Amino acid sequence: MGTAVNIPNLLTWLRILLIPLIVGVFYLPDAWLGPSEKNQVATFMFVTAALTDWLDGWLARKLNQQSAFGAFLDPVADKLMVAAALIVLVQLGRCDSIIALIIIGREIGISALREWMAQLGKSKSVAVNALGKIKTIVQMIAIPLLLFHDNFLGLFEARLLGDWFIWAAAALTLISMGYYLKAAAPLMRD
Repeated sequence: MGTAVNIPNLLTWLRILLIPLIVGVFYLPDAWLGPSEKNQVATFMFVTAALTDWLDGWLARKLNQQSAFGAFLDPVADKLMVAAALIVLVQLGRCDSIIALIIIGREIGISALREWMAQLGKSKSVAVNALGKIKTIVQMIAIPLLLFHDNFLGLFEARLLGDWFIWAAAALTLISMGYYLKAAAPLMRD
């Protein structure tokens, strides 16, 4: 494991710093940025932040700069970014609050479950699996579509496609939560 100050961790910090900027764009006066421009800027920043998530992991492995601090900070940054975006989308009326509750609640619950399982020395039974990764991909497609909210280059309505993806993400969230709870159930009974 490497040092806590390295390129992958700096990218993770960049992702965290982008969170208030993504939220803040929607508080700018319309005279500075119109509604459509706010959507575009927020979408660009969210997609940039999401790409740094992939890039920091790839660089950590490629440059052999993995660290315990990075392993801690990366998922925290992801959860903060998704939670902040969902709260903004609920406030803008672009996402149902039950979806935000399901996704944010699952993240908090599974994080707590992983912490508890790690204390028991059983963290491998609740490690990230393929279903969790698919859920993340689907929500990382849904959120920028809902942030963009407009017609995309005359090709499709981002809002409508985003609605389908966010409901799919909520369903996958519940399914993956069930998977993790089932894996932890034998220890919960003890």
